[in-house]
This record gives sequence, structure tokens and C-alpha cells, in this order.
Amino acid sequence: MIIPVRCFSCGKVIGDLYHKFAEEVQKGRDPKEVLDELGVKRYCCRRMLLSHVELIDEVIKYKV
Repeated sequence: MIIPVRCFSCGKVIGDLYHKFAEEVQKGRDPKEVLDELGVKRYCCRRMLLSHVELIDEVIKYKV
């Protein structure tokens, strides 16, 4: 739903990198290059950013 503040595996703070990452990938850049530029080196943190699905817009429709 919302990107976690920290990586589940190692605890590194990654929540602040998601918007920069998503913006650059949407522009058509290679995700590998963007992650390298942002300094995300651990594969667990890369997984957190690559596999995140933004569902908040779908869930908010059902707010009571």
C-alpha cells in the first residue's frame, strides 16, 4: 500500500527514495541505473523498491 520506511530485511531507511525512483522510472530510465544513482546497493533494499505496488488509490475508494 504505502512504501515502508525501512527495508524489512536489513532495516536501512528507503522510504524517502521511492518517489525519486518512481519518477525516474516513469520517465523511461532503466531501474538498475536509477537504483545505482540513489546508492541502493543491497539486493534486499532493491527488492523493496522494485516490487512495491502503489495500491493506496484503490483502497481509498472503500473508505467508510
